[in-house]
Amino acid sequence: MREKELRRSMAVFPIGTVIKLTDLTARKIRYYEEQDLIHPERTEGNRRMYSLNDIDVLLEIKDYLAEGLNMAGIKRIYEMKKQGKDISPRSGLTDEDVRRIFQDEIASQGGFGAPMSGQNPFLQNKK
Repeated sequence: MREKELRRSMAVFPIGTVIKLTDLTARKIRYYEEQDLIHPERTEGNRRMYSLNDIDVLLEIKDYLAEGLNMAGIKRIYEMKKQGKDISPRSGLTDEDVRRIFQDEIASQGGFGAPMSGQNPFLQNKK
């Protein structure tokens, strides 16, 4: 790991500093941790400590929310990033990516259950 990335991944910021840097509440920060979007380290006293990378993710989430994405869409973007796909609304989504994200959002918002893995729920019985 390069020196710069090593420094960015060091967990050195307590939640109070992260609140000031991101303008998020402690509750929102903990919620994003519960959603598995950030992974702060814990001290021996069980206090959360955040890295610059964690702060970057929090600011990115804030931007996504401001652009109109909901949590289901944001989680989908991060899942795709973990799979090695470079995807974000700013870097150019394909039409297929947009459809899949919106289908997942519709399924989660409408109470239709789990996302349908790329299938269009409105066209299931039509051929």
